[in-house]
Amino acid sequence: MKKLLSLSGLLIASCLLFAQTDSAGYYTSFDGTKIWYEVKGTGEPVVLVHGFIVNGESWKKSALYSDLIAKGFQVITFDMRGNGRSDKPHEASAYANDAEAKDIMGLLKSLKIKKYAVVGYSRGSIITARLLVLDKRVSKAVMGGMGTDFTNPEWPRRKLFYRALSGDTVAELAPMVNYVKKSGLDQQALALLQKEQPSTPRETLQKVQQPILVICGSEDSDNGSAEDLAKVFTHGVFKATPGDHNNASRTPEFSATVIQFLKE
Repeated sequence: MKKLLSLSGLLIASCLLFAQTDSAGYYTSFDGTKIWYEVKGTGEPVVLVHGFIVNGESWKKSALYSDLIAKGFQVITFDMRGNGRSDKPHEASAYANDAEAKDIMGLLKSLKIKKYAVVGYSRGSIITARLLVLDKRVSKAVMGGMGTDFTNPEWPRRKLFYRALSGDTVAELAPMVNYVKKSGLDQQALALLQKEQPSTPRETLQKVQQPILVICGSEDSDNGSAEDLAKVFTHGVFKATPGDHNNASRTPEFSATVIQFLKE
C-alpha cells in the first residue's frame, strides 16, 4: 500500500511539474515594454522564436506548432518587441544590450519555467544564440534558416536591411520595404531591430555545451552556411529540409526533424 501511495505521489508531482493552463496576455519586461505571449498545451516547454517581419502567429501556419502540441509539448509563442501586438519603442536603446533575449528570459521566469528547449527560425535563431549564452535554463536548441553570417558584427546584409528600412534606396530590398509599408508594419521599429541586432562570436558558440540542431532548407543560402554553423558547436548536428528560406519551416519534414531532436 505504501508503495502504491508513493507511486501515486510521484505521478501527481510529475503532472504538477508540467501543468500549465493555456493562457495569453501581456508580460511587462525589464524596461516596461509589454510583450504579447501565448501558452498552449502541457508537457515539456518549448519556446518558439519567430523571425523578421513576422510575429508569433507565424508559427501557427507551420506544421511544427500543432505537431508539438499533439506530441505532448507545451508551446510558448510571443511577439518580440517591435513586432505584432508587443510594444514598438522608437529608441535604439530599447533594442540594444540583448533586450529581446531578456524579454524571453523574464517571461519564462514569470511563468515559473525552470527548464526549456528553444526553436528559432531566421532572425529568431540569432536571438536563440543569445539565449544559449545567457540562460542556463536552456536544455537544447534548434537554429533554423541560419548560417554563420550572423557571427560577424559587421554583417553586410544586416546593414543593408537597416539602410533600406531607414529610408535609403537599396534596390534589391525595395520589395521588402514595400511589403512593410503595405502591411502597415512599424518600419522605424524594424529598422532599429536591424541596427541593434546582436551577433555572437564563433569562439563563444564553441563553448556552448547543449545539443544543437541546425536545420535549413535545401534551397536556402540567405544567411551563410548552415552546415558550417553546426560544426561550430561542440554538440551540433546539421539537417536539411525541403524548401527555401520562406517556406522550409512550414513543412512536415521540418516539424518531424525538430520533434525527433527534441525527444532524443
